[in-house]
Amino acid sequence: MYKYVVSVCFGCLFSFGLSAQDMGVDQVLEQISKNNRQIKAYQSFMSSRNLANKSENNLQDPQVSAFYLPFGEHETDDYYEYQVSQRFEFPTVYGARSKRIEKQEALLELEYESLRQEVLLNAKKQLLELQVLQKRKDLEQKRVEQAKEVYDQIQRLFDAEQIGILELNKAKVAWIQKQFEIEQIEVRIESLLRDLQKLNGGEAIEVGQLQISEETQLLSQDAIWQEKLAEDPEVKALQAQTELAEQQVKLEKNKVLPDLSLGYNYQGVSSSNYSGFLGGISIPLWNSNNKVKAAQARYEYEQSNSDFVQAELYTTFLEKYQRYQLLNEKFLEYRETFQDLNSEELLFKAYELGELSFLDYYREVEFYRQAYNRMLEMEKELLQLKAELLKHQL
Repeated sequence: MYKYVVSVCFGCLFSFGLSAQDMGVDQVLEQISKNNRQIKAYQSFMSSRNLANKSENNLQDPQVSAFYLPFGEHETDDYYEYQVSQRFEFPTVYGARSKRIEKQEALLELEYESLRQEVLLNAKKQLLELQVLQKRKDLEQKRVEQAKEVYDQIQRLFDAEQIGILELNKAKVAWIQKQFEIEQIEVRIESLLRDLQKLNGGEAIEVGQLQISEETQLLSQDAIWQEKLAEDPEVKALQAQTELAEQQVKLEKNKVLPDLSLGYNYQGVSSSNYSGFLGGISIPLWNSNNKVKAAQARYEYEQSNSDFVQAELYTTFLEKYQRYQLLNEKFLEYRETFQDLNSEELLFKAYELGELSFLDYYREVEFYRQAYNRMLEMEKELLQLKAELLKHQL
């Protein structure tokens, strides 16, 4: 029986292409991407920020002034005057600010993409754990049946007074322990489903029986890193922040240029009146002090920080990649060892033939069961680690 279980488990263990029979991982992640409240909230935040950034490039409001002077000593009619004027920055400032706004929008988009991938990575890691737990549950159910069969056999021997109460109690405890393990797995599965429901905006996800299949081999570390440099929003955001700081320097240099004002003025008294255009220019003496220097210092900081953070990301990437390679090597050794192994079945036959006492049988079979459980844990760790390394593909 156990040989059959092992062959079935390994038949679907790592034929992995991110698809499921009942509910594929891609479909689940697509649902979460649409329904996740954090992602939706950030979309609204992006719209707000983009509109606020664009409003910074608006013209100042036009100004209308009127004067009516009836008081005082004068021989002519009352004096009155009105004026309409528009103040605006030097034209090149608007172009520089517009480019800065475009870079702000691009940076927000990358930050949004990074957040979306972080949410989907969390969901995918939970789905991978859920898949392993489903395998564990199926396997533990068969182990419970086997433990019940052993217990029933020992009960018959006890009734025939061929063994003592101590061995009967041990068999019963072993059977109860296996039932408890299934209950623990079911509790964890329910917890994961609740977490996935939260990630899906409160809507339940019917994942069914996951049969995710994925090859354990990865591309070379250089190939994956180059792919991350080209696609990973977290990495691309570093360059975007540097470009934004550079554009801010250009904007501040343009803002040193004087502001301009144009308008129309009318003055009238008695039968005489004057009207015409007015123009003005500001003298940039105080307002621009140190602003260019501050923007230049920020740009230099972003350059240095980008190099530092990218180096940190690369170090973390190498650590994960090397840990993945080591874990994969050990996992493949476990899988190869268990692939043609039917130790549990052989031990059960030896016990039935009386070659092993119940205590010896239980001790030996638990060794193999724990080793197999460890292999399933290694599978989960391996696939979750791979999901982290390839987060940029989500």
